[in-house]
Amino acid sequence: MRKPGNKIMRIRGWALAMIFIGMAVMYLGIFFRETPWAMMIFLVLGTLPIMLSFVIYFWVGMISTRTVTVQCPNCERHTKILGRVDYCQHCKEPLTLDQELEGEAFTTDYNVKHRREKKIEEIRNKENGKD
Repeated sequence: MRKPGNKIMRIRGWALAMIFIGMAVMYLGIFFRETPWAMMIFLVLGTLPIMLSFVIYFWVGMISTRTVTVQCPNCERHTKILGRVDYCQHCKEPLTLDQELEGEAFTTDYNVKHRREKKIEEIRNKENGKD
């Protein structure tokens, strides 16, 4: 199974997909050249995903300036982490900023506060032998 990529890269991938979807919808308007109102509808509908991708690219750019940059222990390249746990942008190695989650099974649920606290509590109980 293929490992998912870094969150920032996945968001950028969705934005790129929105551009191609918008272009495809606009291209469908060519088949309706004889009816100008239908062609205009397809052009406007195709413009919406392209504008949405512009907003997504701007948003992810603003998020990218506030992320934590760490050095991956596997490939030793610098990567940006969004949230508590994320994957390396280059080698897709699971990375975490939380010391209590190091060595545990990796899941992106650790980025959700109540799930992370529940998992940390389970880890503490297991260490104390209360399981």
